[in-house]
Amino acid sequence: MLAFTNSSEKQSPTVIGAGCELVGNIKTDHTVQIHGEIRGNVTAETVVIGRGGHVIGELNANTLFLHGALDGPATVNVANIFSAAQMTGTLSYHTLNITSNTGLECKLEKRKEKKK
Repeated sequence: MLAFTNSSEKQSPTVIGAGCELVGNIKTDHTVQIHGEIRGNVTAETVVIGRGGHVIGELNANTLFLHGALDGPATVNVANIFSAAQMTGTLSYHTLNITSNTGLECKLEKRKEKKK
């Protein structure tokens, strides 16, 4: 099933599908779903890195759902890390939720103030 949006819809997710490789940066006020690979920086309200998804670069978001792999620093308000997730770099967060994970090789850095 394909999802289409039009100019009257205020929010539509950016989806990087499985098998897709993007070299460059993404910046949006909405959601980014990553099932392929991004080599570049990602800035969004919500970032979902699915199983098989991989980001190599800096990530900035209000909310992160990490099921796949992230190589690089991440600054988020809420980080949700799931069982298959892998990460290297520094994860700077306000709230951290981890579900039985063994793939984190990153530095965890709790922030006192929320990201604006």
